[in-house]
Amino acid sequence: MSEENIGENEVETPETEPSAEAEVESPFAKLEGELEKLRNEVLYAQAETQNVRRRLEKEKADASAYAATGFARDMLSVADNLGRALAAIPAELREDERINSLLTGIEMTAKELENVFQRNGISKIEALGAKLDPNRHQAMVELPSADAEPGTVIQEMQAGYMIKDRLLRPALVGVAKTPEG
Repeated sequence: MSEENIGENEVETPETEPSAEAEVESPFAKLEGELEKLRNEVLYAQAETQNVRRRLEKEKADASAYAATGFARDMLSVADNLGRALAAIPAELREDERINSLLTGIEMTAKELENVFQRNGISKIEALGAKLDPNRHQAMVELPSADAEPGTVIQEMQAGYMIKDRLLRPALVGVAKTPEG
């Protein structure tokens, strides 16, 4: 062998050893990469499972909290009719002893219905004097008013109600506008 060949062999030998080590490390590196990928997939799956569980718990809580919504909407017409009945009784009949017990019964029924609403998280929306809030009020008419600021509720045609933090029924209102002229 010539000196050139010996030098070439020496150069080739060290290159052969690292490539053998690279071949040995390559399966380990590949397996570690796959292991890391699988760990990440497991973490994502666990996170997704936890998110689904939380979402279902929230939906269950909402369903429980707002289960009476349909029934409550139906009962609002009863409350409206009791209010109309009380408002329709003239002052002179209110003083008549024969009508007084009937009037007291209607008032007690209306008060009990209000208490039931309150126990179930149903509250009346205070509209008169408030600024128009399209999330709680439905403007039916604009009425000229020199006394009230434009956009202020000055008339309530039908009471609105909330069930907990959700709108059950908007208040039907008349809103002040600047008088013409």
